[in-house]
Amino acid sequence: MTLTSPQPALRPRSDRPATTGPVLEHARFGDTPAVVSDGVVLSHADLARRVADRAASWGPARRLVLVEGANDLDSLVAYLAALQHGHVALVVPDGRPEQRDATIAAYDPDVVCTATAGDDVRRATGAHDLHPDLALLLSTSGTTGSPKLVRLSRDNVAANAAAIADYLALTPADRAITSLPLHYCYGLSVLHSHLVAGASITLTDLSVVDECFWDLFARTGATSLAGVPHTFDLLTASGFEDRDLPTLRLVTQAGGRLAPDDVRRWSRFGRDRGWDMVVMYGATEATARMAWLPPHLAEDHPASIGRAIPGGRLHLDESVDERPGVGELVYSGPNVMLGYATTPADLALGRVTTELRTGDLARRHDGLFEVVGRRSRRGKVFGLRIDLDAVEGDLRAQVDRHARVVATDHAVHAFVTSGRGSAPARTLVAERCGLPLHAVRVTVVPQVPHTTSGKPDYSALTELAALEEHDAQHDERPPGPGSVRADVVRVLGRPDATDTDSFVDLGGDSLSYVELSTRLAAHFPAGLPAGWHTRSIGELERLAHAGALDEDREPAGDRRGGGRTRLPRLDTTVGLRALAILFVVASHVDLVALEGGAHLLLALAGFNFARFQLSATGDARARLRHGLSGLAQLIVPSVLWVGGVALLIGTYDLTTVLFVREVVNGSEWDDQWQLWFLESLVWLTAAALALTTLPSLHRLERRAPFHFALGVLALATVARVAEVGWRAGATERYTLLVVAFFFALGWAAARASTTRERLLVTALALVLTVGFFGQPHREVIVLGGFLLMLWVPHLPVPAPLARVAGVLAGASLFIYLTHWQVYPPLEDAGHQWLALVASLTVGIAYARIVRPVHKAVGRAVLGSR
Repeated sequence: MTLTSPQPALRPRSDRPATTGPVLEHARFGDTPAVVSDGVVLSHADLARRVADRAASWGPARRLVLVEGANDLDSLVAYLAALQHGHVALVVPDGRPEQRDATIAAYDPDVVCTATAGDDVRRATGAHDLHPDLALLLSTSGTTGSPKLVRLSRDNVAANAAAIADYLALTPADRAITSLPLHYCYGLSVLHSHLVAGASITLTDLSVVDECFWDLFARTGATSLAGVPHTFDLLTASGFEDRDLPTLRLVTQAGGRLAPDDVRRWSRFGRDRGWDMVVMYGATEATARMAWLPPHLAEDHPASIGRAIPGGRLHLDESVDERPGVGELVYSGPNVMLGYATTPADLALGRVTTELRTGDLARRHDGLFEVVGRRSRRGKVFGLRIDLDAVEGDLRAQVDRHARVVATDHAVHAFVTSGRGSAPARTLVAERCGLPLHAVRVTVVPQVPHTTSGKPDYSALTELAALEEHDAQHDERPPGPGSVRADVVRVLGRPDATDTDSFVDLGGDSLSYVELSTRLAAHFPAGLPAGWHTRSIGELERLAHAGALDEDREPAGDRRGGGRTRLPRLDTTVGLRALAILFVVASHVDLVALEGGAHLLLALAGFNFARFQLSATGDARARLRHGLSGLAQLIVPSVLWVGGVALLIGTYDLTTVLFVREVVNGSEWDDQWQLWFLESLVWLTAAALALTTLPSLHRLERRAPFHFALGVLALATVARVAEVGWRAGATERYTLLVVAFFFALGWAAARASTTRERLLVTALALVLTVGFFGQPHREVIVLGGFLLMLWVPHLPVPAPLARVAGVLAGASLFIYLTHWQVYPPLEDAGHQWLALVASLTVGIAYARIVRPVHKAVGRAVLGSR
């Protein structure tokens, strides 16, 4: 963005600003609610009093006040204390100590307000020459390490807030929610515009993918939601379109271009649901907003940024482009910044800017402006403005002297001429731009294209970047070896997996979880991240890279802890699956009497159902699709084996092949009862899936997952007691309604997220399990394994043992399925150990043989995107 500027206006140093009244006149709204935070509602008058008290604690002199812009009440009060009481607020992101410390070193603020400590009043008087009009300093959103700040005046902030409140028609009845960070100019503009209109704001740092965010939204009666393009991707993934939000009246979008098809779709959806979609255009240099698209025009003009905000003016400089009607978009208005600051001395400057040359090429149609390209080498991804030339310069100097960089709306693309430079290029660009790894793409090309004049052909590279993004959504080739995504693709058979997908989003089940967790252990020597199955592939790549860097930096003594190598950590459920199937087979071959493994496997199945089927993002239809995929992967390999045995040996009949043995068979034990565990698992999973995909119950489970699980456990317990009472008989302990409570117990364990909830599940497990078998050793095995799963997520085990456990756990279903035909002749001959080894070997072999079928079935049911 370039500027049209007069001569800099210098003012003598002053300890007080020319005007000392508040920038945002909101206290006049008195008892009207202003802020909702952690159940506390502050009126505008209450907020003004808290802000005044905070400012008074710093002393009377005018100060430069650095504030970490966290989405909490303390940070909000600190920010308003600086803004409203004549100081200069320098806002930095919270949770980024390196950036905060770099800013402190560069600008030496007089007061530092952090989100985790008390205010640090570093001196009694201000140490800087602060221009009387200066009120706010914000980062340019550029992430190239420059200390450049945008200098905003009191009038800038007040005028833009009033203009936004005007065109959004905000009133005291409106309430926003902090879906964006307050250190971001868009997030601040939501706060400013609502305060000046007498409206209120709900403070939260929750993400829109978090169910608690929507509980808070509904509970506090929020009426508006603000988002950048990535927010709308998250809304789609998190089932937003199934939510009932009667108070929502306004959804606003800025921070980058939203695809026209998405604008049209969201606008139509909002109209049907009773809320308006407002697309906006702006920049930090304009205090936030420069243009807006009235909601009624969005469907007919989805590619447009609209018209200038009230009080502003947009025009085109057509001298910069050869195409008729196309020119650089230029903005002027009372919200145009004073100028930039790169050193503390610049804080004394007055206005050096009269209009903003946005660098965007645009045209005008039907009185509306439409951006058609960029004039300069800058990009904007995830709301961050990227200096592509600066990033490219670093890349050429450190990785590949032929490298080039371009940006699309979704990612930064680096082009290198050697495959060896791919990994370092991706890391460098991500760090330089402050982007997650999944927002950086690296392409190896034989040579970088050039124009006929010998200059880099950035137009061709941009087209190639767009093609790469398109191909990535339909790519059938597996990625290169050694990446997290490569392992995900290999295990799940999903070459369409993108960096935004998670294991559960891709239809992962308990068997693939075992295999993938074993593979991913190589990327995470210290143990897999908590909840890795719900984290995106891109996030896992970033965490793996960060972990590798930590390992590289960690002293050898720290890694070894007194000379002993740190043991790998094995997922407890993997270890329990391996142990349970070992107990099952060892008991059946009469090697040891360790019964109870199959019932423990049922509890593990319920635990994994909640972890995988119920944790995937999306609506009820997406949950059903994922669940059917998991069921198909369970049923098809089982039917192939059982049907083959029925045809070739005749051990099983059609009722067993179709998993309906319990419906038509008697109570006497025979060969048809051998697969009771699989039959119970199939029908319990199907019932749980049906229960949680009914739209009303789906929403209830999303809102209260633990209490929903307790309700399921209560129903299963009632069914058990009604069927057999408290103790099950010799064959009753293998019937569907009687064993359902084990599955429900596992479900509740997965949904228990606090110590109090885990203690409650522990008590329920004790009450429901003790006495069920009438055999203490069975109850100890089932209960001990269950409590280990509930309380201990990982087990430190030697690497060889972890690998063995992974193999056994991954093949546990198939070992159970096949061992009935393997061990009897060997057991009858007195070779119990051989029977055990043969049963495990055949099961593992069958798992390997049917794995391609297993993947293909899951992929066919779930479908590629």
